[in-house]
Amino acid sequence: MSKKIMKFKKEIACVLIVIFTYITTSICMIPYTSAVKAIAYYYGSRGDVVSQIQSRLRDWGYYTGGVDGIYGYLTFTAVKNFQAKNGLAVDGIAGNNTLNAIGINVAGLEAAASGNNNSTATSNQDLMLLARLINGEARGEPYEGQVAVGAVVLNRTRDPKFPSSIAGVIYQPGAFTAIVDGQINANMVQSSINAAQDALNGWDPSGGAIYYFNPATATSAWIWSRPLIKIIGKHRFCS
Repeated sequence: MSKKIMKFKKEIACVLIVIFTYITTSICMIPYTSAVKAIAYYYGSRGDVVSQIQSRLRDWGYYTGGVDGIYGYLTFTAVKNFQAKNGLAVDGIAGNNTLNAIGINVAGLEAAASGNNNSTATSNQDLMLLARLINGEARGEPYEGQVAVGAVVLNRTRDPKFPSSIAGVIYQPGAFTAIVDGQINANMVQSSINAAQDALNGWDPSGGAIYYFNPATATSAWIWSRPLIKIIGKHRFCS
């Protein structure tokens, strides 16, 4: 009888060991699984997305090589320089945040990888990024002026002189003071989100402007030379 009990206890012990091993292994694999799902391009990656990265960074003066779709040393260095200039983690890896900043549709890449077509995620990302830009550039301005700043960003996406995406326009080097001084990360106020939504819905109080500036702080003779469309609050909106 005692032998049967001992055998039973050993079997139970084996089952418990198997269960424990499975649970601990699963927990350890969670970060790995999440990492696999993340979109990232790095040294050695190849393909159309790498070509997009190279092309955009070359247009902005970060990349000096050929657009060959191969993530080599020049691409790696260009990505690091872009990250450093735009307040991103400087690791040379084009992950979600960096791809968004470059203006490459991360949500679209994820949807393609999973076989889904989800435009809602992209819309929400654009809304919040535009709201952050408005918040950093026009917080405290009249509401019409906040919407006008958002409209300028959208007007640029339709102008061939600028990147074609909201992220691309906002993170274009030197385009907005809020990127340079970090105000894009300031505490969000609700009016900035509302203004971004109104701009995305088509309201353009700027009258089609693609530039604006504060005359109290602007030192560039070039920006003063732009034809004035209208003045809203402290900003002059120009073509």
